[in-house]
Amino acid sequence: MKLRTHLRDRAAARPEEEPDAISVQGRAAFLRLVSLLLQYPDPGLLAARDELCRAADALPASPGRDKLVAFTAWYRECEPMPLARSYVETFDLRRRSSLYLTYYLHGDTRRRGMALLTLKQRYRVAGLTPPEGELPDFLPVVCEFAALAGPGTGEAPLRQHRKGLELIRAALRSAGSPYSLVLDALCAGLPGLSAAERAAVTDLALSGPPAEDVGLAPYGPPLDRLAPYGPPLDEMNAPPYSSPLNEMEVRP
Repeated sequence: MKLRTHLRDRAAARPEEEPDAISVQGRAAFLRLVSLLLQYPDPGLLAARDELCRAADALPASPGRDKLVAFTAWYRECEPMPLARSYVETFDLRRRSSLYLTYYLHGDTRRRGMALLTLKQRYRVAGLTPPEGELPDFLPVVCEFAALAGPGTGEAPLRQHRKGLELIRAALRSAGSPYSLVLDALCAGLPGLSAAERAAVTDLALSGPPAEDVGLAPYGPPLDRLAPYGPPLDEMNAPPYSSPLNEMEVRP
């Protein structure tokens, strides 16, 4: 998964344009690493685990660097099958920790479709083309866009979906997932939440995003196969939330 750019790499052009070019480049490297670590551990990523560890070690000092160093150490030592299983169980079988950001803001409503279209247009205005077969709100795609387009325009979607990121982070921590380190690192580099925003996150965690079962087939899993918002179905005892899931049914 990679965003394709029609422009020259912006980070490469910044040294002549900005006095803080080194920090900008370091930020871009940080976001690219987050993007890679939140993707499914396919053979390419598994083969690059030593390189990912070195990339984390080489990051400039920042609140999130140590978190990524700790995560990549675990990532490198984990056996391939358990690592793949952990990823699927964490992100594909638990809607509470889904990596599709517009879900947290708009839930299963028609507004989500408009949000996805707006995000895709934002990429195109910046001269970027989202990868085929992936929704534009997939967090690794959003992080790579942020790395390519820079702190202002590029990181705007991350700031817009800050509450959703906090919900994912809390769900990962609650599940005891090592992936919580990656979300800790990402959130550490973003603006903090106000008291009102923290209250909104708490309310959203309790009630779940808005729901509307009209016109959203392309954007999410079938509503009758998922708990509205919460743990995976195999943790639910009461019907109608007892049907088994597989990866293809859950991933948009």
